[in-house]
Amino acid sequence: MKRLLCCAALALMPLTAVAQDATPETTAEPAAQTTVVTQAETPAPSPTAETPAAQTPTVEEPTGLINGIIAHYAGLKDQVMAYLNDGAHDHMSPVGMFMAADWVVKAVMIALAVASVVTWGIYGAKILVLALRRNALKRQYRELDRAGSLQTLDGALANGRGIVGRMTQAAREELNRTGNEPHLHAGIKERTSSTLSRIEVGAARRMGVGTGVLANIGSTAPFIGLFGTVWGIMNSFISIAESNTTNLAVVAPGIAEALLATAIGLVAAIPAVIFYNLLSRALGGYKVMLGDAAALVERTLSRDLDLTPAKSEPVTAIATAAE
Repeated sequence: MKRLLCCAALALMPLTAVAQDATPETTAEPAAQTTVVTQAETPAPSPTAETPAAQTPTVEEPTGLINGIIAHYAGLKDQVMAYLNDGAHDHMSPVGMFMAADWVVKAVMIALAVASVVTWGIYGAKILVLALRRNALKRQYRELDRAGSLQTLDGALANGRGIVGRMTQAAREELNRTGNEPHLHAGIKERTSSTLSRIEVGAARRMGVGTGVLANIGSTAPFIGLFGTVWGIMNSFISIAESNTTNLAVVAPGIAEALLATAIGLVAAIPAVIFYNLLSRALGGYKVMLGDAAALVERTLSRDLDLTPAKSEPVTAIATAAE
């Protein structure tokens, strides 16, 4: 019996060892599973959390554009300053001559440069405004010609907008104030003609504003430049006397600075004279168009007076009532 128990114990010992070896593996598996489950169950970042990060570039786009523009103009400024610095060291360049000139010559050059800019600005503005006014005047002239009567107008002409609109409004107001009596037609036409002439003159005067500035610049700019030249040459002769030398290299820079003032004066004066002549010719054509519009309004008023029946009693009835 004891032998049988010993054999059974010896037989069970390998199975126990196998079971002990298998036990850590089984216990490690749940841990691994737990780790996997933990990693799997970790909540992924929601897309809404990333939305602000995606929208950030769109918010910063205007700022980046503005910074780019500022950087671009800063680069241009640096280039201009570098050009001016280089020119200042070269005394025979325009910038160098300006920087080395006397303060009186500098003031003359700056004034002439401003006059040149004003000349181009006035000419550009006047040409644009004159083209717009001419087109509007042509359009309203055709509208009035098609209407054929002051009583059937509509749109801008009926509301008194534009040059022709103001003319037609003045004619209708005079007709409404005076009445349509046959013996009053001559007075209505005379007063309307006077009003239309005032409107015509006022429109031409407003259009001619600024052309006098061109005339003044064209006539005075050369003499202003000449004044700067005389002043610069005077300083050059003074420097010759002080240096006790007649070397051309010593006096040439001062003379060149003086002549630059005359050159700038011519640059300002020549375009001013040309632009003044062009605008004067264009204004002359505009005045002719205004006269044609006023004549059309007078003809239209005369036609309305002839075709509209008089709202008055017969002369016989008036005589009877007087008796």
